[in-house]
Amino acid sequence: MTATSTPNDSPLKVWLDRDGALLRLRLSRPKANIVDAAMIAALQAAFDAHRGKTGIVAALLDAEGPHFSFGASVEEHLAERCAGMLASLHALLLSMIEWPQPILVAVKGQCLGGGLELAMGGSQIFAASDAKLGQPEIQLGVFAPAASCLLPPRIGQAAAEDLLFSGRAVGADEALRLGLVTSVTPDAEAAALAYFDQHLAGKSASSLACAVTAARGGYLLRVRRRIAEVEQLYLERLMRTRDANEGLAAFIAKRPPKWEHQ
Repeated sequence: MTATSTPNDSPLKVWLDRDGALLRLRLSRPKANIVDAAMIAALQAAFDAHRGKTGIVAALLDAEGPHFSFGASVEEHLAERCAGMLASLHALLLSMIEWPQPILVAVKGQCLGGGLELAMGGSQIFAASDAKLGQPEIQLGVFAPAASCLLPPRIGQAAAEDLLFSGRAVGADEALRLGLVTSVTPDAEAAALAYFDQHLAGKSASSLACAVTAARGGYLLRVRRRIAEVEQLYLERLMRTRDANEGLAAFIAKRPPKWEHQ
């Protein structure tokens, strides 16, 4: 294990493992591990700082505490702040998709909203048995822009629409059947490390970088185009509706929303 210069107040722990071959990133604001501006900035900085470093074969993203992430900051979704939040989150996800090495993700407990979007920025998602994965945004009167682009290629259009339109969360076993996660085990971190040791550790980092570019090139182009379109839909249409603003306000006030369907 090799320590890195992670500030003490950072919401993210960063270090190198496996003799420098595995970049470790750990969300470290339990129990919620909210994907807010500070978390997004820390993740972006970590991926940027280690991009193309000689000898790094892959990255592993996981989380402290019982939950991977409750999702994005609802306060940062309010009309006056959401443009900046969406731009930074979407930039992070695109940089993860084009990051030149495989990104493994280990999730446990709640993996919801922006937390699941973050996980889908990686290659393989390893789920603990207690994991719950979902996009609950529609319950707040909004939708998940990034997940609208990332879910259909992973699990198919119909299954993606089910999760996006209902807002329901699925357990680890259903997520495995859908193809959303790679495996379900009691210890997702251990499963991800075992995958790295067995399938990636002995590979050439430079060859893997070419393989990642080859496999993800078309996917990246499609996501880059679509994420810009849905971000515009979110900002210029959704956030001008009464119900979207009501749903967010009701969540923050901890009261039921009162929909007027407009």
